[in-house]
Amino acid sequence: MKQRIGIALILIFVTVVLAGAQDRGFGLGVLLGEPTGISFKQWLGTRSAVSGAAAWSFGHDDSFHVHCDYIIHDFQMIPLEGHTLAFTYGVGARLKNAHDVHVGIRIPIGVTYLFENAPVDIFIELAPIFDLVPRTDLFFNGGIGVRYYF
Repeated sequence: MKQRIGIALILIFVTVVLAGAQDRGFGLGVLLGEPTGISFKQWLGTRSAVSGAAAWSFGHDDSFHVHCDYIIHDFQMIPLEGHTLAFTYGVGARLKNAHDVHVGIRIPIGVTYLFENAPVDIFIELAPIFDLVPRTDLFFNGGIGVRYYF
């Protein structure tokens, strides 16, 4: 029951965000690492976005993993002339269905390269996760990915 409520809340949040404003559109792609799966990103403005993934976690217990994060893009921190590279940071939630349902807070940091002449970005991120349910614990996720924008 808790699992269904958690998944429903995440899906409602994503649906509300996708109906909102957008600056660069909606991106869909792959995330490789821990976890590995489908990645999405919805721009909310010129510096902020909601990103997430529905993926499989191959840690010590194979499990389904869903996360959704609010992300800020700092384009000034890594200045490159003629290229768009952003340092990213944010906060979000993670739901993992292992032997028990795990609910936690993510604090992702990373780097995103936005191609100037193609609707594609590539990214790398690392996210400490503070599980709150069923017990408090600290984990780390990380990976690389690519998304295509529609």
